[in-house]
Amino acid sequence: MVDADRHGGDGTAPTRSDGTDHPGLAATAVRLRGRAAGTLRDRLLRARAISGLAVQAGVAAALSWLVVHEVLQISQPVFAPISAVSTLAASVGQRLRRTVELVIGVTVGVLIGDLLLVVIGTGWWQLALIVVLAILVALFLAGSAAVVIQAGATAVLIATLSPSVRDLEIPRFVDALVGGAVALLVTALLLPLNPLRVLNRAARPALDLLSKQLDATAGALARHDAAPARDAMVKLRQNKDELKALVEATQGAREASTLSPMHWHERHGPVGRYAQAAEPIDRAMRNSGTLIRRSVSLIEDGEPIPEAMPRAITDLAEAVRLIKRQFAAGDEPKRARDRALRAVCAAGDAYREGVGFSGAVVVAQVRTTVSDLLVATGVTQEAANRVVRRAFGELRPPSGARG
Repeated sequence: MVDADRHGGDGTAPTRSDGTDHPGLAATAVRLRGRAAGTLRDRLLRARAISGLAVQAGVAAALSWLVVHEVLQISQPVFAPISAVSTLAASVGQRLRRTVELVIGVTVGVLIGDLLLVVIGTGWWQLALIVVLAILVALFLAGSAAVVIQAGATAVLIATLSPSVRDLEIPRFVDALVGGAVALLVTALLLPLNPLRVLNRAARPALDLLSKQLDATAGALARHDAAPARDAMVKLRQNKDELKALVEATQGAREASTLSPMHWHERHGPVGRYAQAAEPIDRAMRNSGTLIRRSVSLIEDGEPIPEAMPRAITDLAEAVRLIKRQFAAGDEPKRARDRALRAVCAAGDAYREGVGFSGAVVVAQVRTTVSDLLVATGVTQEAANRVVRRAFGELRPPSGARG
């Protein structure tokens, strides 16, 4: 009777009182709900991040249409809003260049299209020849994808519409010039980006990634457990998106502080200092990758792990977090420098206490990474190397070291 109740009188699979035949389905449903919620959050954050760009594009499109239609009296100013949106769609930091590329591409397309139409007339093969030559000339002059696209698109318009639409060339050129100029005006004066905010938004993921993996490595060393350090090594390698975003943000910050008068004063202050940090932060991440990889080897090979070694890496992680916070606040990163040098002091203590082969590499990478972080905070490379050597202390063969 008990067996019948448990398995069902007909020998079927057991049932649950809540009506769920397969416990795995409930877990799968929970995972799917969690994944859906995560995806929704990511998309909302993405929409929030580009909302400023969307507003800029809308304002620029409307203003460029008004200028061309109402001021310049061009009856169908279609391409001015397109040019404005195209300029703003470029990566932040590339908008001035995109405007120049628009004008060059349109000029090449107009000249090639007009010249060949006079010589060879119109038709399908003439269209093909005009587009081919416009693209080749654009590639020869600039080599940029944006120039090539504009040259080819303009050549198509000239070749197909000129026979039926008079005086198309000048409006097309004016549209491109006005659209790009209005986009820059909106970026510089009407709705300027805050360069410090641009940098903070881009640097936060890279610096968070670095500090978290250093913390995980310090914990792995303290517990003599290689698994967390191995996971940290894999995660830190997947940093291309974070570094790319940081590099693009530095370009955007420089552009915003150059174009916008209200941010001119920041070019040599927090924004200038922050914008110069991208390359040394990249180096710090690569050197930290070596540090973490050698930490894995150190643990797996059973080398000695002095108590000061995980403390040095913890201090290194905290220095990264302080850099993030002090840069975000626009403060001089003095606390971050002090904490980074504390990491060097602890690394020196660990070295003199006694380390093996991989341990010596970990100590060396702490020194190198701290030097990178100091450069990221605005210290010259020579000064960074000097204070790191001083903080490390005496360089003598460690007693009791094992290879």
